[in-house]
Order: sequence, then structure tokens, then C-alpha cells
Amino acid sequence: MNLSAKQDIDAPANYVCAQIADFESWERAAMRRGVDIERADTLQAPGPGMSWIAKFRYRGRDRTVGLKVERVDLEGQFGFSFSSPQSDGVLGLELVSMAANRTRALIKIEVRPKTFTAKLFLQSLRLAKSRVDKTVAQRAAHFGAEIEDRYQRSQQR
Repeated sequence: MNLSAKQDIDAPANYVCAQIADFESWERAAMRRGVDIERADTLQAPGPGMSWIAKFRYRGRDRTVGLKVERVDLEGQFGFSFSSPQSDGVLGLELVSMAANRTRALIKIEVRPKTFTAKLFLQSLRLAKSRVDKTVAQRAAHFGAEIEDRYQRSQQR
């Protein structure tokens, strides 16, 4: 199943890129949301090869997902892969500078089922594609708003 979203962010592309590449803040944000997250690599600097194992509860069941950074590009291209016992997939994020203080984030997600149960779940999502697309767009808007707020606060100092 393929999902995509785009979000305009009122902040320069280099600032947005730096916020996305701040993987430690993403770890803290996941922990605040109840995710048990653990680094699975020994890299010192952020970049390709970084990986995590996340454990959380979803739809009444404990889930485990591995996440790996596949690509980090200074021009604003990020690639991630994820894998669980039920499914795997990729997430791509591309930043396009629209103006000096405006950036467009293009998000693409591809999920591939590994089990029959996951195939049924993804099929139900396909049937509700417009609702799923709306949810992804809302998450992208929230993501963009958080970065805009941080940028505005940094400019006021």
C-alpha cells in the first residue's frame, strides 16, 4: 500500500532539514508517547545505518518495529526502512525549498504485508483510502506546525 502527503512549512529548508535529522529529539518524542525505544547501532554521528527497535501497544497488542536510516542527504532527502513480523516498508521524505522561509515536505510511505493477517488489515485500509489519506495529511500538518513553532521561537530570541 502506498501513501503520500505534502506539507508546506513556514521555515527555511536548512532549518527543517536540521530538525528532521535531530534523531535524539525523535527518540525523546517517542518515549513521551509511551514507546519503548532502543538504539540498535553503535554509530556516533547521525547518518545512514542508524537503527532503532521500538516496542509499543497498538490495537490491543504488543508490537515491535525495527527502523533504519537508509539515506540522509544535505539537500533534504531522507530515506527510512521499517520492519516488523507483520509487515515491512519504506518511508521517504524530500524537502523542497519554495522560498527563503518556506519549505515543502513530500512524504511517501510504502507498506508491504508479510502475513495473511497484515494483508487483510492493509486491504481494509485500501477500502478506507480517503480516510487514511486524510489521517496521514493531518499528521503531516501537525509535523509541519511543530517545526514552524520551533522556528518562530528560535527567531524571537
